Parts: sequence; C-alpha cells; structure tokens
Amino acid sequence: MARMFVDCREYPSEKNCTVAISADTKEELVDAAVQHAVAVHGHHDSPELREALASMIKTQ
Repeated sequence: MARMFVDCREYPSEKNCTVAISADTKEELVDAAVQHAVAVHGHHDSPELREALASMIKTQ
C-alpha cells in the first residue's frame, strides 16, 4: 500500500508552513490535516475544508 501525504510547502500561505503530514489511510490523513489547518492556519472544520484537503492528497 502506498503511503499518502499532504505537504503545506506546495500550497503557499502567509505562514510559509513547511509541515508535511502522512498516513496509510485517506480518513486518517484528512483528520490530521484538518487538525493542522484549524490549529495552525486558522481554518474552520467544515465539509468543504475536508474535501479541499482530500483533493491535495498525493501518494509516495
């Protein structure tokens, strides 16, 4: 099974975030990415945010 990841460096922001998050399942990865987006980037957890983050997933 390929490992999935989201890398903040690929999405420019005012914070110049360099965090990369990886997981074995899409569900686990989206949950972790949402937590990061809320805590660090000030987003609000919503279905739209979850869809956007899911669309950013890449595999290693």
